[in-house]
Formats: sequence, structure tokens, C-alpha cells
Amino acid sequence: MHTLYGNSTSGNCWKPAMMLHARGLPFRWIEVDILKGESRTPQFLRLNPNGRVPLLILPDGRTLAESNAMLLHLGEGSAWIPSNPYLRAKVYEWLFFEQYSHEPYIATVRFWVKFAGKAEEKKLEIVERTARGYAALGVMEKALSASPFLVGERATLADIALYAYTHVAPQGGFSLDEFPAIRRWLDRVPAEPGFVPMPFHG
Repeated sequence: MHTLYGNSTSGNCWKPAMMLHARGLPFRWIEVDILKGESRTPQFLRLNPNGRVPLLILPDGRTLAESNAMLLHLGEGSAWIPSNPYLRAKVYEWLFFEQYSHEPYIATVRFWVKFAGKAEEKKLEIVERTARGYAALGVMEKALSASPFLVGERATLADIALYAYTHVAPQGGFSLDEFPAIRRWLDRVPAEPGFVPMPFHG
């Protein structure tokens, strides 16, 4: 059985939980309270020297960090990863976009505002990151205005990766009013087989 260390409020931790559930793979969820430093204990750092969740322990005991790496591993051989090489590369493109152009802005602002109580302390950084978050949403809006999912006509790992923090973006003060294609997509993704909502509590 897989074991997944995660925090139930984290979109990054929801991603592998969602994929394990969608693939019908039984797993054990271990809640990690990052605000209490539980991902920085000596015991946890032995498992993941980077001190972050999620962390996936494979049935044979090997470990895997980084949420999008987990998605790729767990989605291997399924329709969540297109067989066409170009479409598969487009999925990868969105995974890199999510971690470089989306998550650092939308997820970080949400964390500061909703969980860390740093809205005032980080006020200037929030202004800058919010602008970049809206830029990322604009890129998604353009793509989703042309197709129902980020890579064509069916859901892929790209949609799971980007759904994670887009659907909770309003918790960080982002308005989705000007993004009708994203709002339609946010209704579409939960209709996919095996979908489980966030927060995920195991």
C-alpha cells in the first residue's frame, strides 16, 4: 500500500491523493501540520531532506517528493497522460507552468492570507504576487476558451495540477468573475471519474 504524508489544506498534497483515488490505489494518509513544523522534524527530514509535503512512500518503501512528479508516476499508463507525444508534452508544459507561474503566486498568497495570518506583514509582496497570479489565470482563460480542458477534449494531469489551487484562489483574494472559461472548467473537473474534493482528510 502507498503512504502519503500531506496536509489537508494543501493543493499540492491533494494532487497525489486525487490521483491515487482516481486510479483505485489504496493508500494511507498521514496528516502533517506544517504550521507546527511537523515537516521539519528529524524523523520527517530523514524521509524528505527538503522538509516539505507531500511525500509519497511507494509500496516497496521507496520515496517520491514533489507533487507533479507524483502525478506523473501515478498517472503512468492511464488516460490521464496522453499517448500522443505532442499532447503528452503539452501536459508537461502545463505542469511546469503550474509550479513556475501559478503556484508561487496564487497558492502562496492564499497561504499568507488564509492560514499564516500574514496579510498585513506581506502586504507589498501580496500586491506583486497577486498581479502575477492574475496573469497566470489569464493564460489559463485563453486556453480554456478554446477547449474544455487544458489539453484538448479530455481531462489530463494538467487539469488536476491546475485545479488544485485555482479552485481555492478566492481564499487568497483572487476574483474569478472575469474568467468565465475557468469557472466552467472548475465545474467540469469535479465531474471526472474518481474525483475527490479538497480538503482531503484521508
